[in-house]
Amino acid sequence: MATLAAPVVANAKILSRPRVVIVGGGFGGIHAALGLAKSQVDITLIDRKNYHTFQPLLYQVALAVLSPGDIAQPIRSIVREHKNIDVLMDEVTGIDTANQRVALKAGPQLEYDYLILATGSTHSYFGRNDWAALAPGLKTVEDATEIRRRVLLAFELAERQMLETGTHPALNFVIIGGGPTGVELAGAISDIARLYMAKDFRHINPSSAQVLILEGSPHILAAYPEDLQAMALKQLGDLGVMVRTGAHVTDVQPGYVMVGDERIDAVVTLWAAGVQASPLGKMLGVETDKRGCVMVDQHLNPAGHTEIFVCGDLAHVEENGKQVPGVAQPAMQMGDYAAKRIMQRLPGASMPRKDKGFHYFDKGDMATIGRKAAVAKVEWPFKAHMGGFPAWVMWLAVHIFFLIGFRNRFSVFRQWAYTYLFFQDGVRLITGSQDLPGWSHTDGMFGHQTTRPIDEAVAHVE
Repeated sequence: MATLAAPVVANAKILSRPRVVIVGGGFGGIHAALGLAKSQVDITLIDRKNYHTFQPLLYQVALAVLSPGDIAQPIRSIVREHKNIDVLMDEVTGIDTANQRVALKAGPQLEYDYLILATGSTHSYFGRNDWAALAPGLKTVEDATEIRRRVLLAFELAERQMLETGTHPALNFVIIGGGPTGVELAGAISDIARLYMAKDFRHINPSSAQVLILEGSPHILAAYPEDLQAMALKQLGDLGVMVRTGAHVTDVQPGYVMVGDERIDAVVTLWAAGVQASPLGKMLGVETDKRGCVMVDQHLNPAGHTEIFVCGDLAHVEENGKQVPGVAQPAMQMGDYAAKRIMQRLPGASMPRKDKGFHYFDKGDMATIGRKAAVAKVEWPFKAHMGGFPAWVMWLAVHIFFLIGFRNRFSVFRQWAYTYLFFQDGVRLITGSQDLPGWSHTDGMFGHQTTRPIDEAVAHVE
């Protein structure tokens, strides 16, 4: 097994078995590690966190349905049965491709025979990084708990101001971006306001909260077929969520956003508009696309490096003229393929007669919109476009199935059942600061003047 020996090379060449370094404990990294777990290799899995996060359910943590522990599991517990896997909680700060070493933030360097990079993506504010503090995105558990804090705090501050002054700002929630994350956040905010908190406050009416999605392109859920886009738009409308397409946000400020010259007040603004690849890809010194994704060949190798594999959101893979989407299923399949490809190249292994390279098996896409509302494009084991309650049930089943660990599955199912049957959210905890951008604890947001609701402030909603 690999050992650390600072300050030079962490696992000096004293071992006869090939050394595989995997960077990233997400879907791609975990699948690659488990795929190699029974092979004659020594694996070091590196991640900045000590846990794997089931990202598709992050929005349910953000909107107080689930707790972080329901969708996360320690990486060490996932791989504990596999003695050839070491886990390091550290951060890669450099990659020396010539000498096949990675540098760690803690100081040591780690040598590799094969390197798998699966560090995913982060938010892209299109050059306006100052917006990040005003409109948080959703990629990590920390992001989810911050969004939960802001959303719940908006209702608490409005209740307090109503009691003290007899008025409060309109509870306007603006979500920038109409992809799956934006749609899921919007539906969940509407649900908790109308269903789960309506009877909890004495001086405000939470169900009066208004949710607006601002999408720059002509359609929400742009990657979905037109019939599912229409279904999603109708279901959002049934939840009271307003959608404005062709709306390019030009500025984000405390308490409001600008679309051109139009100001739209917002007690909470959330970001779901863009992503960029992890900066680790650029450390390879190879070609990347405009989002920083590494251009790879059909074997997931960057040019000139057959010993390096790039998986998940960090990889730019094209099939049929389109880039493979940066979601969980492709990342899992890439991790599996990288592991298989390395096993084929181990001493004594028989190479297949013809390896056609990685192929993404598209099983479909789905997005939940609210309680009993979702859309699903099913490609396997049958083909169908579904909406409403049937799509929602399928979404529940698929997400429980792919959660890692029995405890997580049981906990999530129990919490969903409790929420569904009794209209109760179970994790409405506000931690951290009691401030919101733009809110004055003496005068309230925007002073004593009550802001206009979104439906009055927005001139045109499609």
